[in-house]
Formats: sequence, C-alpha cells, structure tokens
Amino acid sequence: MTVHLFGIRHHGPGSARALAAALAELQPDIVLIEGPPEADKIVSLAASADMVPPVALLAYAVDDSTRAAFWPFAVFSPEWQAIRHALTAGVPVRFCDLPAAHQFASSGSEGRRGLSMDPLATLAAAGGYDDPERWWDDVIEHRRDGAEPFTVIAEAMGELRVGEEATGREAQREAYMRTVLRKALREGFERIAVVCGAWHVPALQAPLPPATHDQRILKGLPKRKVACTWVPWTHGRLASSSGYGAGVTSPGWYHHLFTAPDQITTRWLSKVARVLRAEDLPVSSAHVIEAVRLADTLAALRERPLAGLSEVTEATRAVLCGGNDVLLELVTREAVVGELLGEVPAETPQAPVAADLAAQARRLRMKRDAAERVVDLDLRKPNDLEKSRLLHRLRILGIDWGVPTADERRNQGTFREVWTLSWDPGLEVDLVAAGAHGTTVLGAATTVMLRVAGESSTLADVTSALERSLLADLAEALPALLSGVDTRAAKDADVGHLMAALPALARSARYGDVRGSDTAGLGAVASRMVSRVCAGLGRTVHGLDPEAAASVLELIDGVQDATALLSPDVRAEWLTTLEGLSDRSSVPPLIAGRLTRLMLDTSRLDAGEVGLRLGRVLTRGTPTADAAGYVEGFLAGGGLLLIHDEHLLTLVDSWLAGIRDEDFLEVLPLLRRTFGTFAPPERRSIGSRAALLGGRRVAVVAEDKDLDLDLAASVLPAVARLLGV
Repeated sequence: MTVHLFGIRHHGPGSARALAAALAELQPDIVLIEGPPEADKIVSLAASADMVPPVALLAYAVDDSTRAAFWPFAVFSPEWQAIRHALTAGVPVRFCDLPAAHQFASSGSEGRRGLSMDPLATLAAAGGYDDPERWWDDVIEHRRDGAEPFTVIAEAMGELRVGEEATGREAQREAYMRTVLRKALREGFERIAVVCGAWHVPALQAPLPPATHDQRILKGLPKRKVACTWVPWTHGRLASSSGYGAGVTSPGWYHHLFTAPDQITTRWLSKVARVLRAEDLPVSSAHVIEAVRLADTLAALRERPLAGLSEVTEATRAVLCGGNDVLLELVTREAVVGELLGEVPAETPQAPVAADLAAQARRLRMKRDAAERVVDLDLRKPNDLEKSRLLHRLRILGIDWGVPTADERRNQGTFREVWTLSWDPGLEVDLVAAGAHGTTVLGAATTVMLRVAGESSTLADVTSALERSLLADLAEALPALLSGVDTRAAKDADVGHLMAALPALARSARYGDVRGSDTAGLGAVASRMVSRVCAGLGRTVHGLDPEAAASVLELIDGVQDATALLSPDVRAEWLTTLEGLSDRSSVPPLIAGRLTRLMLDTSRLDAGEVGLRLGRVLTRGTPTADAAGYVEGFLAGGGLLLIHDEHLLTLVDSWLAGIRDEDFLEVLPLLRRTFGTFAPPERRSIGSRAALLGGRRVAVVAEDKDLDLDLAASVLPAVARLLGV
C-alpha cells in the first residue's frame, strides 16, 4: 500500500495541470480530497455533462441557514481535476476535511492557525523574489514542461513546518484528514492519492501519529445536522477582491492559462482585443502583434519563463489601451476576472424555495446570469407580469436577483417596469434561509408580509408592506395588511405619520387598475386618512422653525401627489384645506410660498392674486430671510413660471435688486439652493428675461421725452434720506 500526497494551491492552473498528469500516470484506487465529507453523497453529480464549472459545494446547517459555507471549484482548480479523474476512472472519491457538522456547531473560539511566517513569502525570498505571488506563478502556475512539482513542494513545506505546531481548528482538520487516510488504508486500497493544501502535506506524511492521538483531538466535538448541495459559481466570486479567503486575483487569466493549448500570450491578447472591439474601440491586428512582442520582451528582460499577468497587462495598457486606465479597468473586469457563471444538473438536490425558483425561472424563461442585463417588462403581457411578480416576491425575501433601474414610485400607474438583473451565487444561501418562511417563493413572501402586518408598530411600515404585497400579488396577505392599515390609522393621532403613510396607500389603490389586483377598500381607508390629515394640518404647520418646516413640506408634497391618484372628492377636500392655509400668517414662509404655488398650479388662485401675495411678501417690511423662504417654497415647483410670467419675474427681480449687501450674504445659500434645482436651460432663460427687464426700464427712461430730468434730480437727496442711503 502506498500513499501519494499531492500538495496543491487552491485554484492554481499549474497545480491542476500537474495533478491531472500525475493522477493519469499513478491510476490511484481511491482519491481523497480536502473538502467537506458531507459532499460524498453528491460528488457523483460532477460526472454529469450538465455540470459546468465554476461551481461550488454549499453546506448549511439545517436548523440555521446563516451557518453556511461554500467550497468553490473552477475548471483550473486541482480539486476539480481530481474529482473528474476519479469519476471518469470509476474509483472512489472522498472528501477528508473536518466535517461541516463540526465546524457549524462550534462557537468559533477554536481559532485558526497562526503562523510565525508567510510560507509563500519565505520561499519566494529564498528564490530571490520580492513578490510571493509572482514566485509561485513562475515556479508552478506558468510551467508547461510537465515537471512534477509535488515532491519539491512537500520538502519545502516540511522545512517550513519545523517548529510549527498546528493548534485549534487547524489541528482538528489535520487530525480528521489522518483519520480518513487510516480508514482508506484499513480498507486495503493499494494506491491512495491525497489532494490537499500544500501546507497540510507534512502533517499527513508517514509515519502517522497514533490513532489515539487524533481521537483525543476530535473527541467531544459538537455536531449539527448539515445539508449539502452543488450551486453555480462565478469567476467574480473566485476573485480575492470578492472577499473569498482562498481567492485569486485573476480567475479569467488562470482559466486561460489552463485551457489554452499553446501560444498563451498571443491567444490572450487576441481575447483582449475582442473585448475592446466589442466596445467599438479601434484595435487592429498590428496592435495585437506589437502587444505580444512587448509582453514577451518584458518577460525576457525579467527572466521569467512565460509572460505573466503583469507583462500582458503592461502591454495591454501601453499598446491596446493607449495608456488609458479606464479602458484597462474594462479589460480587467471583462477578461482578467471575467463573469463566467457555471451550471449544475437539474437533478441536483435543492432547498424547497430554491427548487421552486428554478422551476419558475425555467417556465418564465428567465436565465440566471452573473453579468448585469436590463429587462423591460410590459405588465399587459401575462408572461412579463408573472416575471414582475416573481422579482417583487424575491425582493420581499431579501433576494435581489433584480433591482428596479429607477425609483419604483416614479412608474406607478404605468404598464412598464425596467429591471437590472444579475445573479450572485451568494443568493443561494438566502434561498435556503427563505425556507424558514415557506416551501415556495409565494408562500415564503406571504409569510413575511403577514409577520409585518402583525408586528410593525408604525403606520408607514404597514402601508409600505401593503404596497409591496400588491406588487408581488400576495393575495393572502392583503386582508391582514389592509386591516392593519385601517386599525393603525384610526389609532395614530400624529398627522405626520398619516401623511408619511398616504403616498404608499394611494399608489396601492392604483394597482388595482394596472395589475388586476383586488384593492377593494383601499380607497375608503385612504379617504378617511386624508380627512384626518386635513383636520389636523393647521395645527401641524403652526409656528414651525425653518428645519421643521422643510420636513413638513416634503410630507405635503407627498400627499399632494397621492391625492391625485384618489377620487376627485378626496382631492377637492385636500386642495380646499391647502387654500385656506396658504394665506394664514401663522404658516411658515417656506410652506406658505409652496401652498400659494400649488393653488396657482391647480387654478384655485389666479395670477393676479398670486402677484399681490408675492408683492406683499417681497417688500422692505418683510424680513429678508422670511421673504427668501417664501420665494424658495413658491419656486420649488420649477422655474418655468418666471419665464412665462413677466409680472412675477419683475417682482422677484426687484426684490433681489433691493436686498442690502449685509442681508444678501445671509440669504445667498438659500437662493443658490432654490435656483440650483432649476434645469440649466431654465436658469439661462430666466437670466435672459431678467436682463431684458433691466433693458426695457432703461429704454423707457431714455425714450420718455416728457420726463424732466432736472426736476427728478432735485428730489433724489430727499429720497436718499428716506431710504437711509
């Protein structure tokens, strides 16, 4: 009986290539691989033609899905090559790492291995390298000469581990690996291949410590019931930038190193050229030839066996991107990392909610893709409507496969939704967690909304939940949510709470028309809420300071939009209330100005009355700050009014011209905030109109032949004294 230890680096193409060759030569009777033993029951699925890496083993605690872990594999992962070899050869393959059942049951206090040195950095320094990653790439990953590196790796790790004693979780892992190895030896396998991280090789070399030694380490470890399955994975999630501890910086580049049969540099830079050409950028064959020459020259100057990622990146930046780092970031995203999404067979065991989602996605022809794509849904089409409901249900469960591209509230009442879809493999855990609420997407989302109906303490929370439930067509949750809205609205004496809740309720009432949902009773509840708001609004706006007035103004604007979606009687009641408050002296200037503007926009006040009000406010008797607040509220609806109404423009222009220098500095920030909300064309038009106002005044004076200039000049000293100039 012989044991062959293959120390590898996770997700290393050179390690994977060397391991595949070594296993083909050895022809082992059994293959042991570092990974969760719970996956032994499903490892055979990797033989399916429908299993396309990158994929990952997902293990999770049955009673708490938040305790979960992934073991990812790419085509260039040595472990994947070992799995495929064993399944193709028809020999047993087992995972030999510490079971997830123990890992998930622990409190996490055992700790990880704390090394006194970085193994790769130490070896790189010994080889004359200052970069451990570049050393490993040169020595292992970029080698294509077929040399077997595992003996040298084992010797190097053995030297590094002299005096390094594994403790805590690391000791438990290695004790379990030895336990699995002893079991294989007892079963009589002649040639045993063990594929593990290079650091663990010395701990598995003969002679092994007594079995009792490992039994003491593993004795009494807590256990937890664990489920395991295969899930699709992406190159992006393999990248170290994603936070994956064993990740690599360049999954796309490593995939290329493993799969390209020859001419590594030429094929890679040709791929980069295709990425740039897809963005309509001019990249010719001559560019590629020159980039290949530059990359190979840099590798020769640096005495590297092959142009590595740093060389091809520098060639890409200099030749293909013209020194443009923005284009280089595009290449990094699309090629160096890449967003390849794997696939798993249909017979792969799944959590109930995940299985339901997969079935619905197939029925609706929604492909899970890691790359972002925009989907435009027409809710008048049954298939698009079903897609919308599914995406909204998933959002209720915290599974953001799709995100609306704009504020959802802007498109209410229309038949169109635009979503950005992007599937993240991490959502698989969220699907497992959703199983705590039900066995289907619909059932789980309904349970979540019913819980909101019973537990939410604020009216706004319940109305928001009601709106989301209508979007998701959760018919069973609607009665409880509607009852919750009505009950909380009746008990809530805070007008601000009622105003905050009204917009969502009004939008919900509109969904009955757009989505065919049953919204009976929503209009009546909204009507009662509007009546209570109207009754208490006067007290709410009385004597507010500027900051509080700005907050209440946002609520008023929200109710103004909401009442447009309700019945004409409700709208009339609201506008009548605003009209009565618009000229009340106790109303803060900011709100008074806004209410006056709303009355003008809804034809409840004519331009003449509005001009009189604005004229009274913009006089010297009104404090400058109050006048500025009134103007801010009045112009909040947009600047077109000043363009088309010369009388109002003249009033504002005259007021601005008459502000004293010391007061102007005080109101300047407010004025900039007001006019800064206008679109640039509006601001230009207002400026042009104001300039013409001044020109006309000069023209009138110049052309008025009856004006006695000497008489006018004689009264100027008296006017100056009256004005305090």
